[in-house]
Amino acid sequence: MDKQLLCDKAIEAMRYAYAPYSSYRVGAALLTKSGKVYTGCNIENASYGATNCAERTALFKAVSEGETEFEALAIAGGKEGNIEGAFPPCGICRQVLSEFCDNNFKVLLVTCATDFAEYTLEQLLPLSFDQKYL
Repeated sequence: MDKQLLCDKAIEAMRYAYAPYSSYRVGAALLTKSGKVYTGCNIENASYGATNCAERTALFKAVSEGETEFEALAIAGGKEGNIEGAFPPCGICRQVLSEFCDNNFKVLLVTCATDFAEYTLEQLLPLSFDQKYL
């Protein structure tokens, strides 16, 4: 799948976000190795700890439908649904992604409607895949 198309799907997913407390809408699009795309959005809660990020929403949807092998994830976000630069995954999302994805898994951070920055999961979680430290 074209990377920009995956980013477009993340942008589209932003509109479904439930963000009454922060007003930051985040969308994610997760590409499986089988070629399917699962989208997710952030879903806030007044207790904050019960809030679920867009990345985990997409991942949990995929896993709950039997998918456990992934290629890439695109993330888009911004206040009131306007893209405001890169929205990297939080620490919890990075940890959950590392459960299912290898160190070369691609993370695309949408910076505007037509551009993105690309990282590997290893770049976002340095030393986490290096067995000599375990």
